Amino acid sequence: MEIVEKADRAQANLIQQVIQWRRHLHQQPELSFQEHKTTAYIASILDELGIGYERVSPTGLIGFIQGNGLTDKSIALRADIDALPIQEENKHGYASQQDGVMHACGHDFHTSNLLGVAYLLKQQQASLPGNVVLIFQAAEERIPGGASAIVESGILDRLKVQAVVGQHVSPQMDLGTFGFKSEVFMASSDELYIDILGKGGHGAQPHLNLDPVIIAAQLLVGLQQLVSRHADPRIPSVLSFGKVIANGAANVIPDSVQLAGTFRTTDENWRAKALAQVENLVLRTVDAYGASAKIEIRRGYPSLYNNKEIIEDLQSLCASLYGAANSLTIPTWMAAEDFAYYAKKYPSAFYLVGTKNEQKGITSELHTSTFDIDEAIYEKSVEFMFKATVSLLQKL
Repeated sequence: MEIVEKADRAQANLIQQVIQWRRHLHQQPELSFQEHKTTAYIASILDELGIGYERVSPTGLIGFIQGNGLTDKSIALRADIDALPIQEENKHGYASQQDGVMHACGHDFHTSNLLGVAYLLKQQQASLPGNVVLIFQAAEERIPGGASAIVESGILDRLKVQAVVGQHVSPQMDLGTFGFKSEVFMASSDELYIDILGKGGHGAQPHLNLDPVIIAAQLLVGLQQLVSRHADPRIPSVLSFGKVIANGAANVIPDSVQLAGTFRTTDENWRAKALAQVENLVLRTVDAYGASAKIEIRRGYPSLYNNKEIIEDLQSLCASLYGAANSLTIPTWMAAEDFAYYAKKYPSAFYLVGTKNEQKGITSELHTSTFDIDEAIYEKSVEFMFKATVSLLQKL
């Protein structure tokens, strides 16, 4: 195919530029909804490439590449642009220059990769059998996220988007492998905040108090039992409490205990039922002890559903390019992603890109202070997203 052959020649000179884009972004990370310099940097590159764009509030932007004019339909490609409140411990020359802020989830890779794909698409613009929308999205890391605002704005409908494609780095997968999962791929994510209000006092006189620590212990066990006994065992479900604050002492029973946790599942009906049961169990338990509670449930991202046909097409394309051993079928991932909002409205595909290289010591997990990627992945990741886009455009 001529369009692909031309892109192959162009890509050889592109990868080093993409790496430089990534390293700049990595050095200048910004937190969710604060990505003003990041957005300006992306805009400056799109200006150089001659790609038009619209700003979206408060940060992020939408680029647009017009195809050959034979259709007004579009394929959208999405990259998230925000960083995390983590102090980087890596010592390489492009480490974060912002104290306490780091690209520890690969969003610098996602963004620079999409810029590289945009370059190739722009070079072949006159031959593209459809249009391409470039979503540089803010605030994936912070509820409510940036995706829902973009979907609700109507801009993707206005640009006649027919499908949305995104990717995520995976430090658990070997360099150069790609992971695909059709239908339910990622979990929903909700945050639970429970304040147990008792009556504190001397540890030697528990009969004069309403001990919130004992109530908290009952709840931690009871809520786990609720999930394990009420969830259909065929539906992945995870309830974890990572924060328990009592503020008492060895001989002081506190007045209150605060619990904070997360609930994740892949079934929206069970999600709603489980959250209602959590609230009911909390209220009944504290009432049994004569105490009270405040409960806040922060609804997060829905579960992510991949379109079966698109995923199968992309996985087949990947196998044809890099061999079946590098085109993997992967299990459900219990992390959450606001890409799910695109997938709720449009046929979508979200896949993983392996970046682990044990020989180079690049093995740290996402959301850690030593996370990094092997930049050699760009040789495949840019090429694959470009060719996947062209393949999808041909089916509009």
